[in-house]
Amino acid sequence: MARIEISELSKDFGSIMALDGVTLSLDKGCIVGLLGPNGSGKTTLIKILNGLLVPTSGTVEINGIEPGVETKKKVAYLPDRNALPDYMTSDQLVELYSDFFYDFDAAKAEAMIDDLGIDRNQVMQKMSKGTKEKLQLCLVMARQADVYLLDEPIGGVDPATRDYILKTIISNYNEDGIVIISTHLISDIESVLDNVIFLKEGRVVLEGAADDIREKEGKSIDELFREVFRC
Repeated sequence: MARIEISELSKDFGSIMALDGVTLSLDKGCIVGLLGPNGSGKTTLIKILNGLLVPTSGTVEINGIEPGVETKKKVAYLPDRNALPDYMTSDQLVELYSDFFYDFDAAKAEAMIDDLGIDRNQVMQKMSKGTKEKLQLCLVMARQADVYLLDEPIGGVDPATRDYILKTIISNYNEDGIVIISTHLISDIESVLDNVIFLKEGRVVLEGAADDIREKEGKSIDELFREVFRC
């Protein structure tokens, strides 16, 4: 059963405090919006959960284990930029993921790639930005992971691609898992969110079930976001 526990988590980069005393509990079967403007600490939190950064203080546990080699086996990560070799084709990347992740479903990945009409023999270098984004997402969502960490999965792509990406996330994630979507494009993803976390200057300023927040505040998550983060 997927579970994330974060307690008094802080991370600084010298004089810059990226995260400041973050405490959160997340359980299985939910899609979580990690929401905040650029520089709010979203990517830092995702990288700590993925074991790419070490906290300055506080604790993080995924299924009772600190992020590291063991958690990488059950955490699927989509970075905010292309992290795959540009010289590889879709088929070669499917083989790569099959070698690295025991929970990777190659047939599922291939079906999504074919559904998108991506040329299996074309190297990533020759693909458009939107096609690269979709291919990376197919690879990530073809894992039967406990936790999916998606950093800006809809940033910089056209509306039709955004719709496909959201459909892919909803249709393919492990329902006993947790999906965390980091973004500042709230209106595009609000309809799929079960829970939301507002990060501002490294602190959690609002957190809870999306429906409860909408009912309590009498406005959409997007409207509330614009209010909280008004310049």
